[in-house]
Amino acid sequence: MTAKPRPVLALVSANLRRHARDRVGLFFMVVMPFVSIVFVGMAIGGGTDRLPVGVVAHGSDPVTTALLAELRGRPDLEISVAGSAAELRSGVRAGSLAAGLVIPRDPARLELVVTQTNGSGLAARSAIDVAVGRVAAVQEATRAAMAAGATPDRAAAYVRQAQAESGRVAVSGAAPDRATSADPRGFAYTAPANLLLFTFINSMAVAAALVESRRLGMLQRALTAPVRRRSVLLGEALSRFIVALAQAVLIVVVSALAFGISWGDPLGVAAVVVAFSLVATGAALLAGTLLRSPDQAPAIGPPLGVVLGMLGGCLWPRESSGEVINAIGHLFPHAWGMDALLTLAQPGTGLTAVLPQVAVLAGMAALLLGAALALFSRRALTGI
Repeated sequence: MTAKPRPVLALVSANLRRHARDRVGLFFMVVMPFVSIVFVGMAIGGGTDRLPVGVVAHGSDPVTTALLAELRGRPDLEISVAGSAAELRSGVRAGSLAAGLVIPRDPARLELVVTQTNGSGLAARSAIDVAVGRVAAVQEATRAAMAAGATPDRAAAYVRQAQAESGRVAVSGAAPDRATSADPRGFAYTAPANLLLFTFINSMAVAAALVESRRLGMLQRALTAPVRRRSVLLGEALSRFIVALAQAVLIVVVSALAFGISWGDPLGVAAVVVAFSLVATGAALLAGTLLRSPDQAPAIGPPLGVVLGMLGGCLWPRESSGEVINAIGHLFPHAWGMDALLTLAQPGTGLTAVLPQVAVLAGMAALLLGAALALFSRRALTGI
């Protein structure tokens, strides 16, 4: 027989009222995620996805002018003029610049300043290569037209006509690979990172309520009442799932309205959020079952959530961690959640693009919930 809904809903209602009276918990659920989004988002690029690139130009010839115009016209680059090559190198080392470009008086040899192991630097280099290639193509086409007997003005007109014609050609291609494309910057990165981080941390923190219920014998009395055990188990699990889901939905809605974050396909985002909320629910139930004192839950749960967030790329961009840390991070749910949410943020992606990540999260949730409910059912009667 299935669990009767009335006892389940009564237990859920009682648990939610208890959480609503916890002012400290409400602060960390309602306020702290957005404080973190603002400050960390500003630190890694603010609300823009444009990559900061510094340029030093030693000349003002037509090629240099054309190259600067091409760079400034790119929507993915934020071009600033630096005073010297040393200033460029300092900015790249400090992380304030994704890359730097030195244009000498003879623009035939350009000097690119970039950190090879940095994902933003690699993305900036790719954009700069495209800009340089476009300018070089125009120069070669102009020289070819002049070699064929056209005057400089006529050659320039031919090139402009060719550029206009090429603009009508539609280019199609495969979606970028998640492993090679650059992650978004600023709020577009910290919003999904903090969704995962705080959903897990706050779920682990409210595990103290489950420990307290066991210590006071409330669960034992509930289990001795004319209520099926599965109703008690379902009520405890459902109340914690609602808390985790409410945290995630709050971050999605507020960040979209306040910071203009585009989360991507709603169905895909919903699948990731539900799967990760189930993971957080399973972890909270397991902690609440294994811990013996209510003070242990806030002492152990949030630090554990922070460590897993660090490994999963929730505290800083994953490009800063290196391959080893990122590989270790994929042993835990945060990294899979970040992969999924950052993939959905790319235009043209949907639920099918993140099915592997959702499947992994669902498997982790099933393991955690299965272990937690089995232990909970066994230990709830003992009160230990």
